[in-house]
Amino acid sequence: MDKAALATALGSPAAFGQSQFAFMRGNAFEAKVKADGGTELLRLLYERLGGPGEAPHEVRVPDLAAAGPEGRAARTALALREATAAQGWTLLDHPLLALEVAGSPAYLEPDAVVVHPEGTWTVVEIKSFPMIDGSADAAKVGAAARQSAVYVLALERIAAMTEGAEVGHRVLLVCPKDFSNLPTASVVDVRKQRAVTRRQLTRLTRIEDIAATLPEDATFDPGCSPQELHRAVDAVGAAYAPECLAACELAFHCRERSRARGAVEALGRSVRGELGGLTTVGAVLAAAAGKEGDPADPTVAALRRAAALRAEALEGRAVCH
Repeated sequence: MDKAALATALGSPAAFGQSQFAFMRGNAFEAKVKADGGTELLRLLYERLGGPGEAPHEVRVPDLAAAGPEGRAARTALALREATAAQGWTLLDHPLLALEVAGSPAYLEPDAVVVHPEGTWTVVEIKSFPMIDGSADAAKVGAAARQSAVYVLALERIAAMTEGAEVGHRVLLVCPKDFSNLPTASVVDVRKQRAVTRRQLTRLTRIEDIAATLPEDATFDPGCSPQELHRAVDAVGAAYAPECLAACELAFHCRERSRARGAVEALGRSVRGELGGLTTVGAVLAAAAGKEGDPADPTVAALRRAAALRAEALEGRAVCH
């Protein structure tokens, strides 16, 4: 489904996204990195990863155009096999990869994949955040590593059916150098992120199992009435947390519903974990006020102690005034 359109139809449109300026800057930097048939990109890759043979001089850049995502994914798989058999340097610019997620194909588009003469496939991720003195923001590098790990998993499926192919567990991260627009690169090992992602994918509930629990008349068509959409969305369980606001188009809708229920998850996962069996804000306030809850419960005792300290502090401030 188109979650952005669904969120708009529900009256809670997603308000996040990359700014137009950042988008244009990122595109301009990527074009600079891939200019002249990827000459600079291949130089950086050979400089950081090395490999047998001489530095790349001639690089093949196959046309990956095809009709629809299925066609593009099939064309990418064919280009990877042809490049591996050719035993030369090949740059795949914005290939499309398919990965099964919960029983449904998801299509992924890395910035580039380079095929080495010996058959190694290397994922290249191009980001517009700077690399100052050889290092970049750790959180952004971590996000790029997790993103690249998904691409590695998708490539491994194709490599398993391609003779002589091997997917590298080290990806090339290309960023602007210092405060310029000149590209520099660093190698990131994604074995840990790949293992975590693979484990998470195997634990996902399959889409057909989720669909089997929904009412037969449930629909997520944005053209339906808001009442129908609300019923359909509410039929699917959602574990809202503030972190969702940075990644999910339906986060604002889920936050509104979570607040309406008084769910403590709206305050963060850490708060939820500390409150134990108290799952609503009303229950927390009642426990703190001594109206509900078992006094022997450590959580309830801590809340009442905190409420008493707050009352003392407010009373002391009032006396001072």
